Amino acid sequence: MALARYSLNTLHAFAAAARHLNFTRAADELCVTQAAISHQVKLLERQVGKPLFLRSARGLQLSDEGALLAAPLQQAFTQIDEALHRLEDGAPRERLLLGVVGTFAHGFLLERLPAFRAAHPGIDLRLQTHNNKLDAGADALDAVVRFGDGAWNGVEAVPLCAAPLTVLCSPALAADLQRPADLKRQTLLRSYRSGDWPAWALAAGVPELATPAGGLAWGPQFDSSVLMVQAALLGSGVALAPATMFGRELRQGRLLRPFAVEADTGRYWLTRPLAREEKPAARVFREWLCAQVAAA
Repeated sequence: MALARYSLNTLHAFAAAARHLNFTRAADELCVTQAAISHQVKLLERQVGKPLFLRSARGLQLSDEGALLAAPLQQAFTQIDEALHRLEDGAPRERLLLGVVGTFAHGFLLERLPAFRAAHPGIDLRLQTHNNKLDAGADALDAVVRFGDGAWNGVEAVPLCAAPLTVLCSPALAADLQRPADLKRQTLLRSYRSGDWPAWALAAGVPELATPAGGLAWGPQFDSSVLMVQAALLGSGVALAPATMFGRELRQGRLLRPFAVEADTGRYWLTRPLAREEKPAARVFREWLCAQVAAA
């Protein structure tokens, strides 16, 4: 049996490192040193005879062999953890691992989680936020809320809600924005989706904003709309984000929407891997979330 040749500690260390793509964070999770994680990973690489990580100036990335090994290992450790959790608690709780794009978590899900917990105390919900770019570790997730067009390979995608993009800014900056062309004098904050500003600019009839040319003041690029809007709240520039996910800030007057123009670049979807049968807890969460979206 191939598994008998490998240490459980070595496999556990690799699974944690693959999930975080960072030896230090993996060490913190397992309460060991960073050197111990590095040693275990190198030992496993020697045993399998192939590199499991690609090390570069940008940090760690899984090799093809590492990605092949990471997903089933993480799923196996999750199942073991669930079984031990049930034994320790003495209660038949089912764990649900949910990935959520940060903007949806901020603007819709978090305020409704207490109601879900009260209605379904037998489900142990575990949340992992992401920036809509999922790696191989996502295979261990039971369900994922994503933003996009719904055309992802190997998943079932259930539409949740539209999320058209619009301009959002602080009250101080809004005073200088009477028409969309006024944005040419502002710092434009960017998401990692390069097509967002061009799509909105064309909808607003201001093609000059559709390209980096023309002397426009392009601000920092963010991998999270929540952070981008936080920067806008602090006066760092003008953000482009779904107003529906920042209702609290708009109602409080801390954030303003100077123009009615919107650009539809996608929507939120609840997805699950087709390779695995849907967990009962995942089905319960799907039905609950769809009902919450319909009610909203």
